[in-house]
Amino acid sequence: MIRIGIVDDQEIFRQGMKMILSSQEDMEVVGEGATGFEGYRLCEEHAVDLILMDIRMPVMDGVEATRRIKRDFPHVAVIILTTFDEDEYIFQALKYGASGYLLKDAPPAKITEAIREVQRGGALMQPQIAARVVEKFRNMERETEKTDPRLKSLTARERDIVKLIGEGKNNKEIAAELFITEGTVKNHISSILIKLDLRDRTQLAIFAVKNALL
Repeated sequence: MIRIGIVDDQEIFRQGMKMILSSQEDMEVVGEGATGFEGYRLCEEHAVDLILMDIRMPVMDGVEATRRIKRDFPHVAVIILTTFDEDEYIFQALKYGASGYLLKDAPPAKITEAIREVQRGGALMQPQIAARVVEKFRNMERETEKTDPRLKSLTARERDIVKLIGEGKNNKEIAAELFITEGTVKNHISSILIKLDLRDRTQLAIFAVKNALL
């Protein structure tokens, strides 16, 4: 059972989302909040696996709440779900550890799919947002044109996996493309994260873009 907190300052949205999630056999809404601070308190007071987080809220916004939650409750996943697709919000949320960023007009099935994917350890963004993230990092001025020296520690297969993660593929899709098992993919990813000293798939995707692996 995936235990979820919904944090949004619009009660009508919280209630609608609660109805959608409660209809799923593998999901349970354990709490709600109207501010980022209340979202943080949810993590203190409940056994939460994942927070659906709005961006613009009073008292504490979703970006700051994400930063504090990932700092103090690193096991809690955060998916940003908002009407705002402004670049700075996207990059700040990802920087602080959000595992997904979806717009509120996403179909309910897409939202529940994102929750399951993130709970499995993946990361998910809508295609139009993912494209802008890629473009952002491609346009960033680098202090040096040299690739990250950590790349040398990766095998050819590991580079392939990092590239596919950068393209937004999940473990099942990577396994199918490389003709290996999902278990093998997971083992490779664990090894890659250790070699590159990265935290999660989101950081791997950013690493792939910054080092021109796509």
